[in-house]
Amino acid sequence: MAADNRGNDLGAHVQDYSRFTGLMKWGTIVSFIVAAIVVLIIAN
Repeated sequence: MAADNRGNDLGAHVQDYSRFTGLMKWGTIVSFIVAAIVVLIIAN
């Protein structure tokens, strides 16, 4: 396995990490919006 060198996949890893961080960013924003709506509903 270690001797099997199939090339450098750094570009693919960077792209996957960028997608992951983007998904986490938007997921956090959506979660805060939903939480704010729930708080407003409960407060009324």
